[in-house]
Amino acid sequence: MGEVVLSISSFLENILFFDILFGSVEGLSVPFLVAWLTFGAVFFTLKMGFVNVRFLGHAIGILRGKYATKEDKGLITPFQSLTTALSATVGLGNIAGVAVAIMIGGAGATFWMIVAGFFSMTLKFTEVTLSLQHRTFLPDGTVMGGGMRYLSEGLKEKGMGTLGKVLAFVFAVFMIGGALGGGNAFQVSQSLGAVKGEISFFTEYPWAYGGILAILVGFVILGGVKSIARTTEKIVPTMVIIYLTASLYILFVNFALIPDAISLIVHEAFAPTAVAGGMVGVMVQGFKRAAFSSEAGLGSAPIAHAPAKVKYPVRQGLVALYEPFIDTVLICTMTALVIVTTGVYGGGTSELAAIIEAKQGAALTSAAYATVISWFPTVLAISVTLFAFSTMIAWSYYGERAWTYLFGAKSSVIFKLFFLTVIVLSSMVENLGDLVNLSDMLMLGMALPNLIGLYLLSGNVKKALQEYSDKLKSGELDRESIR
Repeated sequence: MGEVVLSISSFLENILFFDILFGSVEGLSVPFLVAWLTFGAVFFTLKMGFVNVRFLGHAIGILRGKYATKEDKGLITPFQSLTTALSATVGLGNIAGVAVAIMIGGAGATFWMIVAGFFSMTLKFTEVTLSLQHRTFLPDGTVMGGGMRYLSEGLKEKGMGTLGKVLAFVFAVFMIGGALGGGNAFQVSQSLGAVKGEISFFTEYPWAYGGILAILVGFVILGGVKSIARTTEKIVPTMVIIYLTASLYILFVNFALIPDAISLIVHEAFAPTAVAGGMVGVMVQGFKRAAFSSEAGLGSAPIAHAPAKVKYPVRQGLVALYEPFIDTVLICTMTALVIVTTGVYGGGTSELAAIIEAKQGAALTSAAYATVISWFPTVLAISVTLFAFSTMIAWSYYGERAWTYLFGAKSSVIFKLFFLTVIVLSSMVENLGDLVNLSDMLMLGMALPNLIGLYLLSGNVKKALQEYSDKLKSGELDRESIR
């Protein structure tokens, strides 16, 4: 079994991380997946006329309920859909991944991470709009949306039904695998590692941690998307506030160092030192971090947004613009600034040198925060647990929707129970390396069928955006509002 898992994982890795430069630049590799997502983000930003800039203010009005109408159809509010999607993306990557990018690419990676996050906003807008354009309300009262729907139904409308079915099937299989691994087992393993350092009881009885987590997750996910939305609506703002408060405090203490840090970030973005591939090398690290952090282009978030109570699909797409902005532009940038201003990424001590050598991102971030807040490891343990919990409940919903697409709504409870079982088992197994690697490849692999569909269907989104924009300018949307 282990050999099968390893071989499948290696096969997918060879495809997703194939070096498009063919090793022509010594020490530099540009993974196909990063190029695939980056090109898509830039392409859609240009095609949609920089919607990520033009409609940010309008999106705030939508979140506040300013444009709610009597004709809105859905199960949860636009804000609840946003927090559900954010609960899946805001996580360990914001803590550990940013640090790893800076370790490898230097301070300049932060600049390119922000640039990539900016372009990823339109990628998220496009896929979420498509999700609502092709969503359907099932007999059991739930909503089916996301990549499975717009790949199968959207392409069918364009006379490419067979291609759509194949892409949707591959997408759904990848999503189930990603939900059980990266959205479950990996979260349990990483959060348990952080909690063990603060609560020794779980070192001796790790299964207890898994059991407690499974019960808490079970209470939420067995209640369906409304229960998940109510929970994420509370947890996401809380965990973001906790993390950002600590970050802002440290930046306040190191306020005098911020100008130099920003100058260093910009300088090394274009003139990096000791980074393989020079400017291109540091750019790759920043874009890679942004791509893996926001999940823009993977097709996962459109599932969370599908139940949103809105009249126009474009309206929820505009709300989704804030996902990469909050996750990558805001939270990841805060983490990066703390790491750069504290200077820990440069080593300095044998302990820091060991952390950097081992590429232990979470440990380096913890060390950076601990330079000002000595008890930050406790805050980090709480943050990691909240991040893991929120990610798990969101990905359980993603996986359950993919399962329902393949096997029918009546069998959805089977997936939920299996998901909870995996939580307990993951806390009891010490080495999940091969399974987690396979899961990561499946999760990232979702971008392959998803972006094919986005390219083929992007014309529909552009047309809908233009129609919506015309109604906004004419005042029709204001007249429709019930407020």
